Amino acid sequence: MNDISNPTASECGAFWAPFTPMRQFQQHPMMFASADGMYYTTTDGRRVLDAMAGLWCVNAGHGQPKIVEAIREAAGRLDFVSSFKMSHPHALQMAERLIAISPAGMEQVFFTNSGSEAVDTALKIARAYHQARGDSRRTKFIGRAKGYHGMGFGGLSVSGIGRQKRDFGPLLGEVSHLPLPYDAGMRFSAGQPRQGEHYADALTQLLDIQDPSTVAAVIVEPVTGSGGVYPPPQGYLKRLREICTRHGVLLIFDEVITGFGRVGASFAAQAFDVTPDLITTAKGLTNGAVPMGGVLVSGAVYEAFMAGPANVIELMHGYTYSAHPLACAAGLATIEVHRELGINQHVNAVSGLWQSAALALRGVGPVLDVRTIGLLCAVELEPRAGAAGARGSEVAQWCFEQGVLVRGSGDTIVISPPLVISPQEIAQVFDTLAAALQQVA
Repeated sequence: MNDISNPTASECGAFWAPFTPMRQFQQHPMMFASADGMYYTTTDGRRVLDAMAGLWCVNAGHGQPKIVEAIREAAGRLDFVSSFKMSHPHALQMAERLIAISPAGMEQVFFTNSGSEAVDTALKIARAYHQARGDSRRTKFIGRAKGYHGMGFGGLSVSGIGRQKRDFGPLLGEVSHLPLPYDAGMRFSAGQPRQGEHYADALTQLLDIQDPSTVAAVIVEPVTGSGGVYPPPQGYLKRLREICTRHGVLLIFDEVITGFGRVGASFAAQAFDVTPDLITTAKGLTNGAVPMGGVLVSGAVYEAFMAGPANVIELMHGYTYSAHPLACAAGLATIEVHRELGINQHVNAVSGLWQSAALALRGVGPVLDVRTIGLLCAVELEPRAGAAGARGSEVAQWCFEQGVLVRGSGDTIVISPPLVISPQEIAQVFDTLAAALQQVA
């Protein structure tokens, strides 16, 4: 194999990267060779603090020895077996361990290979649940503005980010969207804004318009993630739960980002004390080491499928790699590493310091807003006239050159580090970002 640690444009030619301006990437590829703990090492030997946790997923830090060894052992023992009418012991163990750390009422797990697949699976379960109960009119979905639910056709349909949909229509019909529960009066809030519960009343209005007896499910991220890190106002999620229950509509929490400790609990549903009917998970599920996703299903939803003949497939759905042996091994090890390191407790211990450091950016350079909860943060910048996104991109690049990897999403800087981050590393992240904001006018 040729060494292309510093590839030329021609050597990048066959690779089409996701969510990437390819011609720019081919001229200036950002390449990493290894990772350990909180740090990446680039192909030219620079250590870079990973303030993105890979992509919201390496919550226990890179290269955790227990996870690495579990994958290695599994690959040598059982490389693959289908879970269509068969499976393997680690699949059963993974489901049991995952349910054990999940909100009360979640009783089953349907495994997928990604968050996108988990969302599409949850949407299909929601429709099929109503079919199984003889309520075939319930086919509509309600998402939310700025929501991100992956890039499958179902998830893209319920997502609320227009640019991501533009090139792929028509998508699923019969989808409506709630407004983002956020306004200018909530700027620079630490954690959940105190005001804003009333935004949930928009669901009642939408149900009145659509006819609640035709709506299958509402899907929201407990904390809007890729759309810009918007924590839910106090009381908002509980009111959504009450409205859904009143009208027989399933509530789905997309916890692909918030699951596995990001807001100081195994799932945000526990942190906010609101239990949905279905929860999607992925990313931190295996610490990013092997692709895996899943849908946590309440007992009531699962039991609705179990009324027919015992020899008939209850849910005509699945994936070749559902409950893949290597993914299950990585997932089991990840759950154990989280327990051993006390990651939820650590997040709660340092989140106050994190929020203070983030909110100290108020008034620095072009900062318009800072939104932060748990170990999540978004710093929204004022766009340059006629050059939307340029400032955010330059700030992210400046941070990278100074040894800190953050994510520039338009003119918003998003930060979501591994959850093992130390106080000193928190200071490094925000000091570097503050310097970048002052340097990049």
